[in-house]
Amino acid sequence: MLRSLFTDRNLAAAPGALDVSPVLVAVRGIVLLMALVTVPLAEPHLGVGAAGTALAVALGVCVVGGVGWFLARGRERLTVATLAVLGVAGGMLAGLSPLSTALAVGCVVTATVGARLNTEVSMAITAGTVAAFLAAGLATGAPAEALLGYPLTFIGLWALGLTRRSYLLRAELAEQALAETRRAREAETEAAALGERARIAREIHDVLAHSLAAVSVNLEAAEALLYALPPGSPELGKAIECISRASVFTKEGLADARRAILALRDDAAPLAEQLAELVKEFGAGPGEQAWCTVTGVPRPVAAEAGLAVYRTAQEALTNARKHAPGQPVRLTLAYSPDEIVLRAVNRLPNPTASRPLAATGAGYGLTGLRERAALGGGTLTAGPADGEWQVTLRIPA
Repeated sequence: MLRSLFTDRNLAAAPGALDVSPVLVAVRGIVLLMALVTVPLAEPHLGVGAAGTALAVALGVCVVGGVGWFLARGRERLTVATLAVLGVAGGMLAGLSPLSTALAVGCVVTATVGARLNTEVSMAITAGTVAAFLAAGLATGAPAEALLGYPLTFIGLWALGLTRRSYLLRAELAEQALAETRRAREAETEAAALGERARIAREIHDVLAHSLAAVSVNLEAAEALLYALPPGSPELGKAIECISRASVFTKEGLADARRAILALRDDAAPLAEQLAELVKEFGAGPGEQAWCTVTGVPRPVAAEAGLAVYRTAQEALTNARKHAPGQPVRLTLAYSPDEIVLRAVNRLPNPTASRPLAATGAGYGLTGLRERAALGGGTLTAGPADGEWQVTLRIPA
């Protein structure tokens, strides 16, 4: 009901469509102020005779209506009421003093209602302004040219305001249509990206996961066949050890492939649960200890950021197993409003301790993690400090 005072039936109003620029508000205020200040300088004089008394009353109502209009910003009903009062009083003021600047009051009102209010309401206020002018003008014997020209001026300015209003509303509708089109395109792009990620996940599952599963089955079969051979050969023991290790690596690779698929499909477990499972798997090894602490309020993160955190924790645990076997590893996952921070810390090993796995791997794990962090807008640092090896990942999420 309140919106209908400002909205035409054939034009949908949008937020901001009826806003008036500060410059236009200032111009209207100056015009009204100049008119109301200069009217008393013309004939008839205020308070002199019946016409002067009526002029004083109309001028006072115009002042009150003008002040109320400028104070009614954002309150639609009050705006309509003050404009209606100001229009009638301004029309009467122009009829009582047709040779003064009183005409400006009615002009401001009719142009404003045409631009701001719907057609029916603005037409009613314009009609009231014209009727008040004609009634006062005929009563005081205003010139015939004023009786004809002033109403045409009011009506012309009202029509001009309607044209401006129609233009503003249609421009706003065009902006809304453009924004909706942009949102639709963004949604289509996002849907296409999700579809492509799902396709990649299916490819990984069909190719890599199946291949790793087949390799794991064959390794287990080979191990069983080797156990069936006569014992006692040193090469046999080494072969069994290598096959067992390869089987473990294959199973870990299969688990990693499954996690990558879950990340691509956006239905992975929460990051804290993934790290807890990773720590559990690490602690299952002989002589290995690890625990994970989560601070802050956990929240869903983007797949890329979550995968970077998981890979960093995985690499830190693997490096601890290779270079500091038996040393406990502490993982800390901290959530802040703008980023997540993963810190992995373990004590440096004794230089004389045995490290049979230290020579394994290509040595590019941390380099790859730094590149992954940089792609996500984050940073990764790794190095010794206070007798510990510390790995810290900071990534926006």
